[in-house]
Amino acid sequence: MAQFQNDKEAADSLKAAYQQLRQEIGKVIVGQDEVVRLVLTAVFAQGHCLLVGVPGLAKTLLIQTIADSLDLSFNRIQFTPDLMPSDIVGSETLTQQRGFQFVKGPIFANIILADEINRTPPKTQAALLESMQEYAVTVAGQRYPLARPFFVLATQNPIEQEGTYPLPEAQLDRFLLEIDVGYPDRAAERRILIETTGIDEVRPHAVMSTEQLLTAQRLVRRLPVGEAVVEAILDLVRAARPDGGDPLVKDKLLWGPGPRASQALTLAARARALIEGRVAPSVADVKALAEPVLKHRMALSYTARADGETIEGLIGKLAEKL
Repeated sequence: MAQFQNDKEAADSLKAAYQQLRQEIGKVIVGQDEVVRLVLTAVFAQGHCLLVGVPGLAKTLLIQTIADSLDLSFNRIQFTPDLMPSDIVGSETLTQQRGFQFVKGPIFANIILADEINRTPPKTQAALLESMQEYAVTVAGQRYPLARPFFVLATQNPIEQEGTYPLPEAQLDRFLLEIDVGYPDRAAERRILIETTGIDEVRPHAVMSTEQLLTAQRLVRRLPVGEAVVEAILDLVRAARPDGGDPLVKDKLLWGPGPRASQALTLAARARALIEGRVAPSVADVKALAEPVLKHRMALSYTARADGETIEGLIGKLAEKL
């Protein structure tokens, strides 16, 4: 009972901190409420995000604003066809005084913006894999731990595909969520037009320290998950596989989500519950997070695409069965 009371107080505190963050981010980012909610859910769940949207929707500004609001160090890496792995992780440089010395790359920060991540070849994209999974990089046989907390928030343009390289499935699987960034509604665009074309530039203030964020992440992992929620997660993930899955998706998928998707759903559902002040996730959380957790972990068959099927549509139908 005492533990429950402690967790309830911690959940209430995290909910208040989340509301402060939303308010501070809202000073800079107009609209995109669901996008902000999902990114912060991933941050509290200690996961990476892939933001997909056309240029000009403030994806970069959003990530910078979140870093400022959380008082975290931030580096932007602009992915281009000539970017090399050493441009990300760093390299050893020969000096006269000390011989070979490791010079850290931009990956050594709390939040990394991997801008237009699909514009660089797979060899360079793979430089992120170790950091995203192991929170460390290895250069010349030497392992270097990264700062904690550590997040990769990548952006991708879904329209302009000339000169791009599809992300490998192994790397896509490392992103906790794929978040679609859409156009703002008319009211939000009106505010953007008025508030961002003046002289003054609004900058957010830090409302959560690094230690507070790490404490929140530990709370997310400590939160209990009921048996009904566990079964719902397993039902959904296993149903979304081409072999042994739901008959609804049979012959419509080339591949489906692995066990990492179940882990992602569990963590994200916990985080979503906490930012709403609840001490346990529900099946409703699983349904709400099904699409951003699963859609980058599935691929349609050629026949399904020809028939007009979509990944989002299939996930929606599977989630309705929970």
